[in-house]
Amino acid sequence: QLQLVESGGGLVQPGGSLRLSCAASGFTLDYHAIGWFRQAPGKEREGVSCISSIGGNTYYADSVKGRFTISRDNAKNTVYLRMNSLKPEDTAVYYCAAGTPLGAVQATCVPGPYDYWGQGTQVTVSS
Repeated sequence: QLQLVESGGGLVQPGGSLRLSCAASGFTLDYHAIGWFRQAPGKEREGVSCISSIGGNTYYADSVKGRFTISRDNAKNTVYLRMNSLKPEDTAVYYCAAGTPLGAVQATCVPGPYDYWGQGTQVTVSS
């Protein structure tokens, strides 16, 4: 059974940090691009950060650039999203997804090309 499981979400004060993990089972992440997406209430799901399968090319949304870092550990079949300097506007359900989008990761960090999705983890930034 192909599965992605996110963990690491929670409640954090503004300026704080969290590290989200996305563990895969039933398939290997080596040949997949991985994306982190988020969806806040009343808003569309948006691409936060994506990393390519080969070369480790990365993309970050302007709103998180310089604060978030995506990384992958193929040996552990896990992808991470390190989030620093969190802001209230980062509050959302965060999803990881795996896929084989055609084209550069900078142009394909949108939900459509991603086939496998986790269940999501809530991140709340509030004082």
